[in-house]
Amino acid sequence: MIDLRRLQVLRAVHQHGTVTEAAAVLHLTPSAVSQQIQSLSKDLKVVLLERHGRRVRLTQAAHALLRHADALYAQWESATAEMAAFGRGAGGVLRMSAFPTALSALLIPAALSIREEFPAMRVEMSEAESSACFDLLLSDRIDIALVVPLPGNPTPRDQRFDQRPLAEDPQDLIVPEGHRLAGRGPVELAEAASEAFVAAPDSIDQHQLILAACQAAGFSPHIEHRAQEWNAILSLVAHGFGVSLLPRLAPIPAGVPVVRVPLRGAPVPARRLVTCIRMGSHEQPAVARGLAALRGAAGARSGISVLTGR
Repeated sequence: MIDLRRLQVLRAVHQHGTVTEAAAVLHLTPSAVSQQIQSLSKDLKVVLLERHGRRVRLTQAAHALLRHADALYAQWESATAEMAAFGRGAGGVLRMSAFPTALSALLIPAALSIREEFPAMRVEMSEAESSACFDLLLSDRIDIALVVPLPGNPTPRDQRFDQRPLAEDPQDLIVPEGHRLAGRGPVELAEAASEAFVAAPDSIDQHQLILAACQAAGFSPHIEHRAQEWNAILSLVAHGFGVSLLPRLAPIPAGVPVVRVPLRGAPVPARRLVTCIRMGSHEQPAVARGLAALRGAAGARSGISVLTGR
């Protein structure tokens, strides 16, 4: 009988490219990762890793095994979901993660509705950027992630995950009071091409969204200042250090002297919000309730568009 945990270790090595990086994600030592794969190789009587210079790479047998692993994990999630339907009733624990604005605007309202409808159920929430959520799902540290599709992240065709669109969150241009674009109706983003921009560090989802929106508008933004927290970004804009893009879900605190300017064009800059779970886990009672609560929270928000389908 194959230990599914060893397959999970092999999947992590494949995803991250090295034993060391896989060990960090799985909270194991590199030697423990190597031992798990050696044991799996011994069980199956095939070589799974081979030396390639100072690195290791997966053999053809390992790639074949990974194709079966995706199906096995999806089937296991489906089996545990069916067992949960028999035993857990309205209780259980649901773990959800999202980037900061989605956590405050959608995860918290969803958790409140779950707490009201299923008081015996506990919801645990954590903040994480989209790129980190996939590892959290694979290592079984969360059950639902709310992510933004970005280059380098697993695609909707990745059989390890079930990704479904939830909503479109429009991006607005934010400028200081008295700016030449303040108070106007919807403007083209290209009208801000000559402005200095305030953006987030490269590791933050919003940074890539700003770059993509500006490139779609026909220019590369001149980024003079970088900040991660919205309060810092809004303060920089308010004091005339640049302009930026602000998702509709992100509020502007009272008294901050900035103006939100709607954008027009084809397409209007927006970030797509996607729910992501492990493939096969959608029938688990806690996960199903969480997905339904997130859709309800999105539908109750003004300014964003709820999406349907895959």
